[in-house]
Amino acid sequence: LALAVGLLLLLAAAAPRRWATPPRAARRDERYLARVEELTATDTEDSALNYGVVVDCGSSGSRVFVYFWPPHNGNPHDLLDIRQMRDRSSRPIVKKIKPGISVAAAAPEQATPYLRPLLQFAAAHVPAEKHKETPLYILCTAGMRLLPEGQQAAILEDLVRNVPLEFDFLFSKSHAEVISGKQEGVYAWIGINFVLGRFDHEDEEDAVVTVALGDQGESLVRKRTVGILDMGGASLQIAYEVPDSGAFSSPQQEEAAKSLLAEFNLGCDVQHTGHVYRVYVNTFLGFGGNFARQRYEELVLNQTYVNNRLHSQQTGLSPETPFLDPCLPVGLEDTVARGGQTLYVRGRGDWPACSELLQPLLAGSNSSQASLVGAYKAPIDFGNSEFYGFSEFFYCTEDVLRLGGRYSAPTFTSAAQEYCSQRWEVLTQRFRGGLYSAHADQHRLKYQCFKSAWMYQVLHQGFRFPLDYPSLRTAQLVYDREVQWTLGAILYKTRFLPLRDLRQENIRQAHASWLRLSFVYNHYLFFACILVVVLAIVLYLLRLRRIHHRQLRSAQLTQLWLDKVVVPPPGQGNGP
Repeated sequence: LALAVGLLLLLAAAAPRRWATPPRAARRDERYLARVEELTATDTEDSALNYGVVVDCGSSGSRVFVYFWPPHNGNPHDLLDIRQMRDRSSRPIVKKIKPGISVAAAAPEQATPYLRPLLQFAAAHVPAEKHKETPLYILCTAGMRLLPEGQQAAILEDLVRNVPLEFDFLFSKSHAEVISGKQEGVYAWIGINFVLGRFDHEDEEDAVVTVALGDQGESLVRKRTVGILDMGGASLQIAYEVPDSGAFSSPQQEEAAKSLLAEFNLGCDVQHTGHVYRVYVNTFLGFGGNFARQRYEELVLNQTYVNNRLHSQQTGLSPETPFLDPCLPVGLEDTVARGGQTLYVRGRGDWPACSELLQPLLAGSNSSQASLVGAYKAPIDFGNSEFYGFSEFFYCTEDVLRLGGRYSAPTFTSAAQEYCSQRWEVLTQRFRGGLYSAHADQHRLKYQCFKSAWMYQVLHQGFRFPLDYPSLRTAQLVYDREVQWTLGAILYKTRFLPLRDLRQENIRQAHASWLRLSFVYNHYLFFACILVVVLAIVLYLLRLRRIHHRQLRSAQLTQLWLDKVVVPPPGQGNGP
């Protein structure tokens, strides 16, 4: 028995650790290889792969994205390795239709036929045997948010009722919803940080941050995440992690913070706090590049007409006496028409004057517009933070100025001033000569001076980024691919799926779990096991020796007794 127990313990001690952490260099190599693999065709013949489908129902159109991921590695601290599916030509599997789903507002029964082309497209790319276990999420954004709640509910109800009749995807009522701007911002933040590897906490080479958890004063040190800045045509959005909940100066500020802070757990186990994040998200309608230009033109037109009445002037009323616009290139002539009034303008290319003229717009132009200056913004540690700027932040720095990437305020300011000071004829000649980005067009050339000044004001006056802030990067792609908020959505929606794999693994190995008890990995016990085996063998041999000696002595005594009883004494015989 001792020999058997010793051998079993030896086998258990020699068994390898299941979740031993690979060397840091190996993890780095695996991460870089994974980035390359993400750009290759998806192997649909691999039966171990899982799939997910997300439909983004936007204001101008809807798009479907197909994602896939290998089985979870079993470590509850790791997230699913979700990637966008690619066809045999390594192109992302995505399809878009126009217009937006809000066209079904008057006839909700048309919602399912509207999305049918997208769902058929996804069904054709996901292996048929995987359809029943492939989750489908239909998430509607700005276009649906503008509809009355009754029309929203009718459209969603039609989808929940009819989509399962035509498609075998894993789809239920909770999988179709109208998401808020805050949710959309959180999903975008999750997607960017996931692609950048900021949720992989075991890599210790990157910058870290100390995060406060809950109200108990607990904290942990983990990899620093990045914030995102995104300026579109109509709106501006910012999202970043807030490591410390901090204190509020007033109850009003605390109430405002509740609506702008989102706290969530990306991990599969709510008991593990390693993936608990607190993110500030705010969207400013009317602060996008194109909408800001409209607000600026209204401001200039109104101020010019007021000055004309006060000083009996004719500025801007004819091409001969135009308003000299500091936010347009030198010599560019244009008109601004609002409410039956027309203002003639001519560019004078004064970038500093343009920046100063834009400052009042940061406060918003009406009561329905939030103030960028006065809005609550969670504190940013500019000494230990990093941001990525997308959309207009990238176009402003790259399309004409060719400064995309690492942002430097002095370099950007100098290049923007130089551009604005050029005559319009020179700029158009450069454009025809191909000196600007292939994405640049006449509209970009015309409004680059204004938009560069607006971006500068938003960044440094609105969000208070220091002029020497070194950690802002403007980008359009991350690791050569465009990152959509839908990636963050499916990461969040499927965060509990690893629990299913973990439970199946635990059931399969329950009968052998005692072999993996942590104490068997103690090397002292390993040697103790060897000693137990040796002692067992020695004791067994000693016992055999003692038994052998007893048997010999017993045999000798028996022989002596027989000799005394059976052998006749001397002198006795058979007679005379």
